[in-house]
Amino acid sequence: MKMTDTNKNHYVPALKYSWLTRFYDPIVAMTTREQVFRKSLLEQARVKPGSQILDLGCGTGTFAVMLKNRYPDTKVTGLDCDPDILFLAQKKAMTAGVDILFDESLSYSTPYAEGAFDTVFSSLFFHHLGSVEKLRTIKEVFRVLKPGGQFHVCDWGRPSSLISKIMFTGVRFLDGFEVTRDNVEGRLPSFINRVGFAELHDLSHIETMLGTLDLFSAKKPSN
Repeated sequence: MKMTDTNKNHYVPALKYSWLTRFYDPIVAMTTREQVFRKSLLEQARVKPGSQILDLGCGTGTFAVMLKNRYPDTKVTGLDCDPDILFLAQKKAMTAGVDILFDESLSYSTPYAEGAFDTVFSSLFFHHLGSVEKLRTIKEVFRVLKPGGQFHVCDWGRPSSLISKIMFTGVRFLDGFEVTRDNVEGRLPSFINRVGFAELHDLSHIETMLGTLDLFSAKKPSN
């Protein structure tokens, strides 16, 4: 999902065109080493039983289902603003036999109360947002997290080599050169720091056929 005009609440579907949405899962699986990065994202978090978890920009629900299967004693919520992709997510959860709440909303204007979640995850989402929307979304994450809550992110980062930079051009062409500029320049951690998160950790980098994925975590201060 890519946000565009914040006043009109417009967005662009995950693969730019609505007719491509049904191909989203196989494309991600083929090009991003999906099982590797999703497993790494799962394992970097310390999720406690009974936790309230938000999958921000949940897309087709793949990671939300993984979360619920891994942590069945938690409440998992997925949020996205694309109704078509949420339909796929709901079907996926039903097929997997897991109970997940899916909400339709913009990422920087969610329907949740302050301090509603113990942990927020985001994967392959922030590169769809312009700089202003990135910052607004991170501020919203900070708001909905409980004090001491965790924020875990996997997204495209600064390419680790010339080849990686060249390959990432394909992503930039599809999603937009301006909205992906922050990612290719490695700015996303600085946005997170600016909002007030603490204990920001750059945890790992995963090379894919489309570029370099960065995984990091941050924590909302306890007081």
